[in-house]
Amino acid sequence: MSRKKIIIINGPNLNLVGKREPDVYGNMNLSDFLEDLKDVYSGDVLLSIYQSNVEGDLINKIQETGFSYDGIILNGGGYTHTSVALRDAVASVKTPVIEVHISNPYAREEFRHTSLLSGVCKGIIAGFGLESYALALDSFL
Repeated sequence: MSRKKIIIINGPNLNLVGKREPDVYGNMNLSDFLEDLKDVYSGDVLLSIYQSNVEGDLINKIQETGFSYDGIILNGGGYTHTSVALRDAVASVKTPVIEVHISNPYAREEFRHTSLLSGVCKGIIAGFGLESYALALDSFL
């Protein structure tokens, strides 16, 4: 059985998880957590990780992987609530996309209650801290 190709794509400010707002995002460095996930799932998944603070770079990565990977796990960060272009990129690819959030957006500011991505994603996982990524990976397996 061949391993599935999955990519985790993280948007703006997620490179600061572990330093930024620990009461919301926790104290663990996201990069370290995702590297640990790579090890845990290495028998089942070829896991790639990508992060950018630049909207166009995220769109390029979705387009680059969206026809050849088995799954995309997308945490669009703040672009989740604002980017029609990111939504269009997700809608344009064949690879299923799962929207992930570390925190529960519905327990936060009202502007975070609206996701432009949800309607074009396979599903949404939110509010389980960094474990949201592991749950999304499990859903592809």
